[in-house]
Amino acid sequence: MSKKLLYHSSLITHHSSLEKMSLQLRRKVHESVVYIDRDSAPRIISSGVDFVLEDLPVGTRVIYPNQPIKGLPNREAAIRYALNHPHDCDPLFAQLEPGMKVTIAIDDLSMPLPPMKAPDIRQTALEILIDMMHGHGVDDIHLIIAISLHRRMTANEIKRMVGKRVFDAFYPERLYNHDAEEPDGLVSLGETRHKEPLRINRRAAESDLLIYLNYNFVPMNGGHKSVAVGLCDYESLRPHHEPQTIRDSNSYMDPSSSELTRKINRLGKLVDEHLNVFHIETTVNNRMFAGEMSFLTKNEDTFSAYERMKFEAMRFTMSKMPRAARLKLFNSLTSDYEMIACEAGRTDPVHDRIIEKSMQQYVVPIEGQCDILICPVPEISPYNVYTNLNPLLVQTMALGYHFNMYRGKPLLKKGGVLIVHHPCYDEFDHEQHPSYIEFFNRLLPETRDAFVLLEKYEREFATNPSYIEMYRRGNAYHGAHPFYMWYWGENGRQHVGRVIAAGAENAHVPARMGWERADNLTEAIAMARSYMGRSAEITMLHQPVIAICDMS
Repeated sequence: MSKKLLYHSSLITHHSSLEKMSLQLRRKVHESVVYIDRDSAPRIISSGVDFVLEDLPVGTRVIYPNQPIKGLPNREAAIRYALNHPHDCDPLFAQLEPGMKVTIAIDDLSMPLPPMKAPDIRQTALEILIDMMHGHGVDDIHLIIAISLHRRMTANEIKRMVGKRVFDAFYPERLYNHDAEEPDGLVSLGETRHKEPLRINRRAAESDLLIYLNYNFVPMNGGHKSVAVGLCDYESLRPHHEPQTIRDSNSYMDPSSSELTRKINRLGKLVDEHLNVFHIETTVNNRMFAGEMSFLTKNEDTFSAYERMKFEAMRFTMSKMPRAARLKLFNSLTSDYEMIACEAGRTDPVHDRIIEKSMQQYVVPIEGQCDILICPVPEISPYNVYTNLNPLLVQTMALGYHFNMYRGKPLLKKGGVLIVHHPCYDEFDHEQHPSYIEFFNRLLPETRDAFVLLEKYEREFATNPSYIEMYRRGNAYHGAHPFYMWYWGENGRQHVGRVIAAGAENAHVPARMGWERADNLTEAIAMARSYMGRSAEITMLHQPVIAICDMS
């Protein structure tokens, strides 16, 4: 065993041949795959918001994200070029006429993570769009944040995202959150040939031009999902946000193999039959941290003495802070992502080009599945911005997002062991996640079967007047949302043999989700090896930056 240091969002892997491992370490120390030997540097990870020191077996294979693609030198120029050279349609300025009704729909704050340093890409694009429309006599403009069944963004969050100038000019009468429960605010576009209904925001549907401004952070975002999901209602989500669709998706991070994507694309075709949609998609590199924090995303073998000192000082300081203070500190972080592409025009050609560019940043070629996959879970996710990661979302991140970060075939062998590294706090935000509390404490003790939950309880939660009111008037996720978070882990649950929660501070949270528990990572690895054998190959993905394993 080799003493290793782990930090918030790191992942690592195992190889059976020490000789091959050492050779690969010498060759690939600056690349995306590194094998740990006895003399390699500590690895950084965290357990929730706590820094921990763990032992990792010799031979662990570390999968690091690719180095950041260089950002575009002039963001404004790239956006203007895209608007003037769109795919499969006229330039935006040629579609504008005085007196027309235009709606701009915008992705919400669930992406990127952490939030982007100001100015956000959405602010830059909105200012360009509004100036262009005003210059062509278009004054009937509404800006709608496409939250679907996510929580409403607060005024301060909206202001930070769109900038003071846009906020002051439009909020709140012409800049507001989509309301999926406003009967008069929705209109039906009909059904697909598979009898899938679609109702979307009335203002967007009745506009002469609908512009969708997308921030593509992971490959499952963007495309037809933007309008057909972001601006729809609960009944429109049910046909594809359900367990069988997730089971049938061979990684929903690979659009070509995703049943979820196929179903949403059918709804998108329905949108295109009724609406004139001008789609703007952007994507960014994985430069999460810069300056004094940039070392957190480096290969630890390349740390300088100064960087090791900085990390030790950070770990010591964090260990002395109360947990609430540590969480507040993590939630105050901003990212240094840079835009690497902007495309505009019709939805399909725009999305195809953005996905191609996004995959250039994220895809890491990997040979061979593993028997044991270690997933340290970061404290941030798309569904807990500015609050804690509750147990249901730990499940979503591990069995949903991390498990699905692959193309071709899963990184983990069928029946393998997934080690989730997180304290699994039994804590829920009563303002953002009220329906999660009832789901976790009332429903999961009865059943973890996603199909039983779907048929027996989902509609009860979705139509609960209290949950609807908290969604519409407060900042709560919709009553149906915890069901989607449980379904999100469905293909992971069907594939994984066992899940072990390493470092869980209690026994009842892992047990309620059907997991085993270990005091620390060393114990979890020993447990996993007792199931899979001493020669089991172990993989750990390095976070917090995204990597999609292209498996062969």
